[in-house]
Amino acid sequence: MQTKTEHPYVEINAKICNGSPVVAGSRVRIVDVAVEYEYLNRSPDEIINAHPHLKLEQVYDALSYYYENRAEMDSKIKEDKQFIEKLIQTQKGR
Repeated sequence: MQTKTEHPYVEINAKICNGSPVVAGSRVRIVDVAVEYEYLNRSPDEIINAHPHLKLEQVYDALSYYYENRAEMDSKIKEDKQFIEKLIQTQKGR
C-alpha cells in the first residue's frame, strides 16, 4: 500500500523499508538523507556523491519533507540510534 505525499520525490510504501518515507524509486530513507545533512554536515552535492543514483532535486525534496515532518523524523532518528546502540552492546557482550 502506497501513501501519496505532496512531495514528488518522496514515497511511502509499507513494502519498502517498513513504510519509512524514502526517496521515490530508491530505498534511501528520508531520515538517512536528513542525518547526512543535519548531523554529518554533508552538503546536498556531497549527499549526491555518496548516492550517485540520486538527483539533486530528490535530495532537496527529501530535506523539504524532513523539515515539514521534523518531529516525527527526529523521533525515528532517535529510535534508530537507540537500536544501533543496543545492538553494539549486545555484540560487545559476546
